[in-house]
Amino acid sequence: MPLRQYPEMLERLYGELNRRRYVHPDPLEFLYDYESAADREVVALVASSLAYGRVKQILRSVSAVLAKLGPRPARRLADTTPSQLKRSLAGFRHRFNSGENVAAMLLGAKRVIGRHGSLEACFREGLRPGDQTVLPALWGFVGSITEAAGPNCGHLLPDPARGSSCKRLNLMLRWLVRRDDVDPGGWSAVGPERLIVPLDTHMHRIALALGMTTRKTPDIRTALEVTAAFRRISPADPVRYDFALTRLGIRDEMDAGSFIDGCRARCKENASA
Repeated sequence: MPLRQYPEMLERLYGELNRRRYVHPDPLEFLYDYESAADREVVALVASSLAYGRVKQILRSVSAVLAKLGPRPARRLADTTPSQLKRSLAGFRHRFNSGENVAAMLLGAKRVIGRHGSLEACFREGLRPGDQTVLPALWGFVGSITEAAGPNCGHLLPDPARGSSCKRLNLMLRWLVRRDDVDPGGWSAVGPERLIVPLDTHMHRIALALGMTTRKTPDIRTALEVTAAFRRISPADPVRYDFALTRLGIRDEMDAGSFIDGCRARCKENASA
């Protein structure tokens, strides 16, 4: 993979763009308001599950759901009844999902937390020492919540077993597992070396341009292939550059093309040296 030849360019990009001032607009910003890991994991589940569509609508929808949960979302979830949860979200709509879908997902999370003590503890049960990535644990985690949620969860939690890249779930894991100026962390049971790149349109386009994958479909196989390429550069933290790289495609004042051209030029220099 060409990127192995110029990790310094990625490090420079990380140093320039992996800063909190470049987060907005991004659903990640909601996590900064919660110090408690118990609250933060609930907020991360809500924010990531609704992270599809236009970003302004995403932020409005996440804000609306969190307003119903109040300043202590984990406590509110533990104390509320299924009928209260459903009533509080009546009338909510985020593109393909209704308040009933969100209430079902939160009810599933409530039951999982009641059974395991936390979402993190549920996820940890699916981790095995020999697993290179979090994918097997992700299957178990999604299965536990959807089973507890019942049939009304909709597509808020994508199913890795059906080939989805699980971009939103991998975003949630990046937010909760990593800890730097951008990602606030909160979970300690999962190591960042097992994380999978949250493969969105911007990251897929960059990965194709840089030769990290030739796969045209942004599915879980492509996400794993791109992650493997990044792991050769940063074995302990393969999603280290995700935020910085995706800023190039998301923010109008930034230019992904210039970075890609610079990488290609460096590759040619190294090849001719």
